[in-house]
Amino acid sequence: MLLKDIRAIVTETVVLSPEDQAAEDANTNWFGAPPHERMGLSADEVVTAFEETAAVLREQVAGCGHRGTATFFVWHDAVAGQLRCSAGTRKPSDLPFPTTYQVTGDLLAIVTEFLEDRAPGSIQWGQLEPVPYPEDDDAEPSVLAVWAFDLTPFGR
Repeated sequence: MLLKDIRAIVTETVVLSPEDQAAEDANTNWFGAPPHERMGLSADEVVTAFEETAAVLREQVAGCGHRGTATFFVWHDAVAGQLRCSAGTRKPSDLPFPTTYQVTGDLLAIVTEFLEDRAPGSIQWGQLEPVPYPEDDDAEPSVLAVWAFDLTPFGR
């Protein structure tokens, strides 16, 4: 079901609106899967589904005549236990995340983290970590890994 849902993204209209980037929120999709479905999938086949989807989205962006930046991006929301993706007119260095993120070329690691989460959307008691106080200089903020794919048609 997860692979089918990822590939179905291309059946929806992509909103690219640099003047109203809030409208681009319509492009955000989130995918969950129960543990038994996660165990039945390989990370490679999920990565392939995202890569194929991104390639079709690039063709759609070219076909709609969009001029300018367009990016498709994927991340694992560990708190929600979901894989999420979106598209918009921001550059990879300016994606709409309220937290620190790092663009990576390693989609496989993001997907693997999602598939290996056996308690999606919850934190096991033994894995709870203390919340750092602002004056705690030793606390390193967690960094969200985000895979970004340039949807700008080739040759532009």
